[in-house]
Formats: sequence, C-alpha cells, structure tokens
Amino acid sequence: MQHVAPLAKLVEQFRRLPGIGPKSATRLAYYVLEMEKSQAQALAQAIVEAKDKIGYCSVCYNFTDTDPCKICQAQGRDSSVICVVEEPRAVAAIERSRDYRGLYHVLHGALSPLDGVGPEDIRIKELLQRLQAGNIQEVIMATDPDVEGEATAMYLARLLKPLGVKATRIAHGLPVGGDIEYVDEVTLAKAVENRREL
Repeated sequence: MQHVAPLAKLVEQFRRLPGIGPKSATRLAYYVLEMEKSQAQALAQAIVEAKDKIGYCSVCYNFTDTDPCKICQAQGRDSSVICVVEEPRAVAAIERSRDYRGLYHVLHGALSPLDGVGPEDIRIKELLQRLQAGNIQEVIMATDPDVEGEATAMYLARLLKPLGVKATRIAHGLPVGGDIEYVDEVTLAKAVENRREL
C-alpha cells in the first residue's frame, strides 16, 4: 500500500477519526475506492458542505445551519428549562427520545483539571449569561456519568444555588431490557440510589 500514495493518504485521513484503527481505516479506504465516482464525490461534497455551512448556535452552542438553531426558535418548547450537555451529539440523543420539550445548552467539554480543562475552557460563562437574561427555573445536568461529568454537574449546581435556579441531575441506572446480574457495580449502585416510589 505504501507504493500507492493516494491510498496511503486516504487511510491516514481515516485513521485520524476517533475510534478508527488501522484495519478500519484501511477497510474504509478500500470501500471508498470501490464506490462509483459519483458516490465518492457526493461523500466528499457532503463533508465540505457540512464544514462550510454548520456552525454553533449563538444561544445554546449546538451545531446548526441557522442562527439561532431550530430548537431555540421552536414555538411550544418550555423556555423555563435548560438541559446542559457536554457535546452536540448528546442533544441529538435526547431529542430522539421525543420526551424532553425544554431548551439546551452545550458546554463543549467537561471540567478535567488533569487535562487542563477548567471553567473558562467550556461554555459555563455563556450558560450563566442565559440564566441572568431569562426566566429559567430549572437546569437539568445531563453531563456524562463519569468523573469529569459528575464534577462538572456539581460545579454548575454550586454556581446555580445562589441564583435561585433549581438544579437537577438526570438519573443513572439500569438500561431497559438489561439484566441486573451483568450490570457493573457503579451503575447498579446509582440505580438503587436513584430509585423512586411506584
């Protein structure tokens, strides 16, 4: 493959994607080479167009091709509730549930002192500005259930308390359809801790 420079370059570009190792990168490169030229051009054009036309919403910082985004503009959403997430893909996941009707705020990261990520490195200041400007009654912390996500949620909860805004945390626990015997100890402990009355 080293003798075919464009192929090696394509493999290298795929390897830069998260979660793509050498074998997957090679498989994707060969798949692209076997595509019709029009399909490959459509893929390349879609990538370029996404990079050119998608930016951040000036209100919630989610990905959008309009500003403000369609969620922030939508009539009928509960503007008194903001769900705080780490990344835009979390917004997409929550929206797929079709149960949440409030607004969002995307931090673009989580606090991680070991990695040099402090409050000034994520969009906390922008969240506080939204809270001061609006009639927000509740902020739902939907950060990841890892050390960084928990630290971020706790930090934000401490900031919100003096503002009189209710801070809640999404529940953690067992997945629907899962077997208790196969669940890790931390998830099971969170499930018991977050139990509710029937």
